[in-house]
Amino acid sequence: MKTIAELVDGDHVYGQFLVTNVTKGVTTGSKNYLTITFQDATGTMDGKRWDYAPEDPEIFVPGNIVNLEAEVISYKDHLQMKVLGGSKIDIDHIDFARFVPSAPIPKDVLIAQLDKYLASFKNEDVSKLTNYIVKKFRDKYLDWPAAVRNHHNYVSGLLHHSISMANLAEKVCELYPAIDRDVLVAGAIIHDLGKTIELSGPVATQFTLEGKLLGHISIMQAEVRMAAAELGMKGEIPIIMEHMVLSHHGIPEYGSAVMPLTREAVVLNMIDDMDAKMMILDKAYADVKPGEYTNKVFTMDERYFYKPLYTEKKD
Repeated sequence: MKTIAELVDGDHVYGQFLVTNVTKGVTTGSKNYLTITFQDATGTMDGKRWDYAPEDPEIFVPGNIVNLEAEVISYKDHLQMKVLGGSKIDIDHIDFARFVPSAPIPKDVLIAQLDKYLASFKNEDVSKLTNYIVKKFRDKYLDWPAAVRNHHNYVSGLLHHSISMANLAEKVCELYPAIDRDVLVAGAIIHDLGKTIELSGPVATQFTLEGKLLGHISIMQAEVRMAAAELGMKGEIPIIMEHMVLSHHGIPEYGSAVMPLTREAVVLNMIDDMDAKMMILDKAYADVKPGEYTNKVFTMDERYFYKPLYTEKKD
């Protein structure tokens, strides 16, 4: 089965593709048709479903993955599909990485790193609470994106972001021994887990009702408190972990309920911001040649970033 990037004029297509956009139209002969955008991990291609059947609008819905039969044709020097038929498939056991961009590090490598961190805690309360929470959200944690559009917005983006932060946390703790390593690494691992409730999933990602009305920070703070109660935990650690979650955006203007008031909370905010900004810049620089500027980066004070000539050796 060919990917979208491999398709050429004249190909007869039998395959599975993600539907990302659908619009209805009417021909000059008063016949209905659908314009459908199909996607896999290699790209997108538009298709036309002429004189569509009554059930087609329920099959070709953004977010659905479909078994597609189509012919590839060239129209005005652009390839498109003439859709012959399709059926919706169950996505419960689908590898989302086939249909949308995925983390630059293989998923199995990220999972191995996660499990290594979960087994590494020496503080019993940190270990018990963190492992309990991750177990509850693990299935979604492994696949969910970290955002709708700004950073780590791909399959396993949430896991990639969290592990990158945990790796940064380890390095920071080597430089500053006064930081509690277990608390900081645990904060990196669980701080954004509320996004598994805030966001709809890795395909056609959007905010859920809970995401819009509550946000991932308040969602996760409630989950940490609930987990501590279910484990019968008392003392300082559950409160500290709630604080890590509530303060990791740094200031109220960026969504934090409180400002960081422990050493570990301050560092968590810093490495969260750093990892997000490095990913945003990676995206901005992707199609920019050395010696040129990016487009305006709205999430970074609407700045245009210069790509130095010395980066040519790294590209």
